Amino acid sequence: MTASSDASEHAERFTLLRPLLFTIAYEILGSATESDDVLQDAYLRWSQVDLSAVRDTKSYLAQLVTRQALNALRADARRREDYVGPWLPEPLLLEEQDPCADVVLAESVSMAMLVLLETLSPDERAVFVLREVFGFDYSEIASAVDKSVSTVRQIAHRAREHVQARRRRFAPVDPEQNARIAAEFMAAASNGDVQTVMSMLAPDVVWTADGGGKATAARRPIVGAQKVATAIIGLGRWVRRMPGVRLEMVLCNSAPAVVVYRDDQLEGVFTVEIVDGKITNFYAIRNPDKLTAIATAREISRG
Repeated sequence: MTASSDASEHAERFTLLRPLLFTIAYEILGSATESDDVLQDAYLRWSQVDLSAVRDTKSYLAQLVTRQALNALRADARRREDYVGPWLPEPLLLEEQDPCADVVLAESVSMAMLVLLETLSPDERAVFVLREVFGFDYSEIASAVDKSVSTVRQIAHRAREHVQARRRRFAPVDPEQNARIAAEFMAAASNGDVQTVMSMLAPDVVWTADGGGKATAARRPIVGAQKVATAIIGLGRWVRRMPGVRLEMVLCNSAPAVVVYRDDQLEGVFTVEIVDGKITNFYAIRNPDKLTAIATAREISRG
């Protein structure tokens, strides 16, 4: 095999698995920008690998990307500890797809799940993602995280119990119904219709905003329908009186989201979580550093 054909084979194999590899990195890091960096570095390493020694390309590349993502996550730990206000994942704009087609995948990239994964240690997060979302064998995961198989089993059990004890029931409904509910809610909020806004909120609804100290945002989560409704109505008044503001409905992290522009400048992404027809969570990402990746729709995959 010539050098050029070998390089072509490297590129072809990597490109075929890129949606899967990106999804693994994103679920470990919660950042599309950092995931792109991880994939770029992983490809440089992959391009030097002797393909004749690779028995399972998917497993090999998944382990390679996991190791690089873990390195990035550990290096970023101090920055997240010093972060101003709540830390939220980068919103992920998805290519057109049916969120109901793969419920496990839809839940795994939801804002609620990614926020929950932040409470795990780096090793727990990687092991949970590789096992519970992507179904890799314990031996493959052990190689990825540089632990023994028995240790990985223990980590997986601990992480699974942690997540199950804290996550709310994930029950995605018809995507069109979710989009309709979100659109009706935004219309009511924009019109100052307090009664309709309140009727669409779960009693324990939570508003979490991430400004990173670089944009106006609540420093602590707002809890409860009355308080959240007040915040939403206030935002609606701001939208009505500010010139050049426009809203665009999109699909982010397998959920309806509103992208807010002001004079073509991206001001924020507001993702809505809906359970049983009621809005249970708002995730408001306003940190400009986390808004750059929203310009590119991504393909995610578990296979």
